[in-house]
Amino acid sequence: MKNRWSDSEAAAFIARHAPRWGEALALRTYTSRLLGSEKGLVLHGGGNTSVKGVSRTLLNEEIPAIYIKASGWSLETIEPEGHTGLDLSALRPLIRLEHLDDAAMVNVLRARRFDSEAPTPSIEALLHVFLPHAFIDHTHADAILTLTNQPDGVRLIREALGDRVAILPYVHPGFALARAAADLQAASPGCVGMVLMHHGLITWGETARQAYDTTISLVNRAEEFIAKQARAPKLLRRVTALAVARERYLEAAPVLRGSLAIATDEADHPFQRFILMPVITRETLNLVDSEQGAELAITPPLTSDHLIRTKHLPLWIDDIDSIPTAIAGYQARYRERFERWAHPERRPVPFDPNPRILFMPGIGGICVGRTGAEAEMVRDILLQTLTVKNQIAAMGGSYRGLEDPDLFAMEYFPPQIKKLQSIREAPLSRQVALVTGAAGAIGSGICRELLAQGCHVAAADLPGESLNSLAAELSSLHPGQLLPVAMDVSSPEAVSAGFAAVVERWGGVDLLIPNAGLAHVASLEELKLATFQKLQKVNVEGTLLILAEAARLFRRQATGGDVVLISTKNVFAPGARFGAYSATKAAAHQLARIASLELAEIGVRVNMVAPDGVFADGARASGLWAEVGPDRMKARGLDADGLQEYYRNRNLLKARITAQHVARAVMFFATRQTPTTGATLPVDGGLPDATPR
Repeated sequence: MKNRWSDSEAAAFIARHAPRWGEALALRTYTSRLLGSEKGLVLHGGGNTSVKGVSRTLLNEEIPAIYIKASGWSLETIEPEGHTGLDLSALRPLIRLEHLDDAAMVNVLRARRFDSEAPTPSIEALLHVFLPHAFIDHTHADAILTLTNQPDGVRLIREALGDRVAILPYVHPGFALARAAADLQAASPGCVGMVLMHHGLITWGETARQAYDTTISLVNRAEEFIAKQARAPKLLRRVTALAVARERYLEAAPVLRGSLAIATDEADHPFQRFILMPVITRETLNLVDSEQGAELAITPPLTSDHLIRTKHLPLWIDDIDSIPTAIAGYQARYRERFERWAHPERRPVPFDPNPRILFMPGIGGICVGRTGAEAEMVRDILLQTLTVKNQIAAMGGSYRGLEDPDLFAMEYFPPQIKKLQSIREAPLSRQVALVTGAAGAIGSGICRELLAQGCHVAAADLPGESLNSLAAELSSLHPGQLLPVAMDVSSPEAVSAGFAAVVERWGGVDLLIPNAGLAHVASLEELKLATFQKLQKVNVEGTLLILAEAARLFRRQATGGDVVLISTKNVFAPGARFGAYSATKAAAHQLARIASLELAEIGVRVNMVAPDGVFADGARASGLWAEVGPDRMKARGLDADGLQEYYRNRNLLKARITAQHVARAVMFFATRQTPTTGATLPVDGGLPDATPR
């Protein structure tokens, strides 16, 4: 592992942060970020760092202080304020206690913050308090876990790192761990760090650089030791080709997602869904296709810190036909496990019983999360776990994780539970939407609103700059939530490939918004058949293809779903010289009404939104109005602004219809505010001739 310390970068942190926070905290922030940038050291909020110093009271008196990483902050992006300041003089005497329960520990830590609005300190704050050193780094280095998570881990650590590190058997995080670590450090003069079995590495120093250099040095020694021990081959034979595994995953994913969905007692929201993320790599296939695949894969996490993301064990599923039974079995075992280990008087609310990591021969690994972001975290942990297991296999060793009582105690550790409870779910955060015609004015407005509500959005449109610019804009605002899909809705192959791309990314589709459409201005006597057929190809056949593909997917997922067709006021009030558009959109509207009849039996609701003219979504102009606007302006003797005013003034409310208005109508149906299907919601400001209201 490379030592990334840079004198110039360190000086820049001092220049930027020292005037407000002091040099020590500026350098603490710098080396924390160095640690956080290495996935081989920490992942997704893991690890802890601290620095001791002084703080001044309102009376200008100096008191001892410690600044410890706050819960919820990531070392990779931490700022100085991410280290919560605590009164060290008030916390150090706690070491004299024989016992301090978790709730009391959290309470005293929060009470000793200098700033009552500062975030809650790490659950391992007392460990940093009780150790005497100025700078302390705590990481979950892969190389260290490779050695500790073996039956003879203590011997391996001692051989790899020598006598300059102390070794502490696993102790549950919190007060007990803090005291045990302090006692061991006091009894180990000359040690530069400490290995916590099944937990990670602690190093210290009187300067930020000293603590950081020690971390990198010890990890490098562990890596070198592992490399020298590597004699056995890494995992076994290659069997399944990557392309074949991906095809199998596309078949399995909807069934997996449906089987993982948890039934609720809410009629309008009958299932809690989950997002899937596959890990189909050469390494995962080597694992799952090997004779020892299940034995190697179904083991506890590397460190108890991963439990809130991964659960206590992955699930092995032999084949696609076994999916429902295997998942139901895991759920039953999880509930039984909860009853076995939960304290009879202090029973926490159980988490959902689903696995977070699945393994399937011939497919690889599948990660599960309430959101795509959660599934991505699980994926990163899985990749780290596979790295460690590969290293252990290469050493000829065997993997050993924590025992189940220790795992349960950490999974239901009250501070961890509070961390999870603090994460609020957005209304559509468990859902996946596919929007066609996404790069147009209405489509982009719908995508924008869905993303704001937490939805995972596949934005489908013809390939080109419009789709590329939309993806760049919205991905920067909602990282990980948007998938651009190049799709011609009139092509069966393109539609099938587009849905497959969404299934591969997130596991399925819950909300379909057919919005793609073409317009043309011509009287019936001028209208060319080829032009009419072009509109029919997109507006009618495209809608049919999208509805049919979605119906097949909804049926396989078996968790219901929603379709919201973007129709038009022209279905009810067609305009002269607009026959091709009005007729083909009326046909699409009728297809959606039929879909509402056919799909209700599988819990799919189909509704329509009928807007009047939407000219733009911000700077994104409407393609439809680029086509028909010149004719409408010419016919009425208006310029572009005048035409928009004309459309505003012709409705009862004198409202200018926007893409956001249409998006809100979509949200009404997508969030199932009423038990409605087969309905049309006008978004037109009130056009009396446009609808049976």
